[in-house]
Amino acid sequence: MTRILKGMLFATTVLAPAGMAYAQDVTLTIESWRNDDLPIWQEKIIPAFEAKNPGIKIAFSPTAPTEYNAALNAKLDAGSAGDLITCRPFDASLELFNKGQLASLNDLPGMENFSDVAKSAWTTDDGATTFCVPMASVIHGFIYNADAFTELGLTPPTTEAEFFALLDKIKADGNYIPMAMGTKDLWEAATMGYQNIGPTYWKGEEGRKALIKGEQKLTDEPWVEPYKVLAKWKDYLGDGFEAQTYPDSQNLFTLGRAAIYPAGSWEIGPFNTQAQFKMGAFPPPVKNAGDTCYISDHNDIGIGLNAKSGNAEAAKKFLSFVASAEFADLYANALPGFFSLNSTAVKMQDPLAQEFVSWREKCQPTIRSTYQVLSRGTPNLENETWVESANVINGTDTPEQAAEKLQKGLDSWYKPAK
Repeated sequence: MTRILKGMLFATTVLAPAGMAYAQDVTLTIESWRNDDLPIWQEKIIPAFEAKNPGIKIAFSPTAPTEYNAALNAKLDAGSAGDLITCRPFDASLELFNKGQLASLNDLPGMENFSDVAKSAWTTDDGATTFCVPMASVIHGFIYNADAFTELGLTPPTTEAEFFALLDKIKADGNYIPMAMGTKDLWEAATMGYQNIGPTYWKGEEGRKALIKGEQKLTDEPWVEPYKVLAKWKDYLGDGFEAQTYPDSQNLFTLGRAAIYPAGSWEIGPFNTQAQFKMGAFPPPVKNAGDTCYISDHNDIGIGLNAKSGNAEAAKKFLSFVASAEFADLYANALPGFFSLNSTAVKMQDPLAQEFVSWREKCQPTIRSTYQVLSRGTPNLENETWVESANVINGTDTPEQAAEKLQKGLDSWYKPAK
């Protein structure tokens, strides 16, 4: 009996560590630029994972957003980066994969929960390999002061004509700036302007992919027309909009001085804490009643595996958790305005966030037209679109001139694959 007991103790002592060391000793470090998310990870996401995966510990280690890319590249090159890499969308992460620094996740359990559009920001150009788990997207549209709308007897518009009639009514009343948007920071005019309404005219993914293939040009009407619409915004942005910065626009709206804010959904969290009035939202108006609705549902953040991680199996367990419906619900509700890309629908607790995400049920999703492939050269199409969007609104370029400049710049370096 003693011999049997000793044998059992020996087996427990010697053999158990082989199966338990991984379960007891692994700490996975997550590299991220979302330093404002630290409490959410520490209080909600990490405890939910660790409760079901005893022995695998998670350390969320963010870097300031402006420093993240350079710091991450330096760590990866030095071999000191964490096991899990938070992924920027499109080319920045694709470059890491092409350098062998991010691992393929094609066989990761849970990847079947994402559509090709959801994975597009972290998939090779040929569609063969996905290297980050999609975490969230941001959706474009318009946030409005619902109290002001009630006061003025206004209802959200659904068509382009209704949109401008609405702006005219707000302007005629004189108590509110119709729309809070400036052109000083450039990107605001492109992101909340051109990329917000543009998919309605170039038909979302159909036009975006045709542009990449060289089957359409930026001088074609579907790409010029949104600039013609944007040029009309000038009359509704208030005095001095040319010198108005992005924070200025945010303040004008949250202080109740503007009725409408051309928005990205990332504003929801901050606006909830700053605005002292009820808010609503509407999607980009369609050109004509009955037309298909399009929204920019832009992939914003993913997470991948450091190809040199010494804890790949444990890291994959965490990545499968990120790919789950449980994570989707946790993350999207902790950060209203950052929407799950998981095919399992998430019910949003925040009413404004729920309004944005409900558009997925009636509108066709697309991503920003400049982000995939078309901004890899010089001049950079994304940055040039910032400039020309501001120029069109300011009236210093016509829509046609803007389109010609953008296409000329693109032609100087980009040759579509045949």
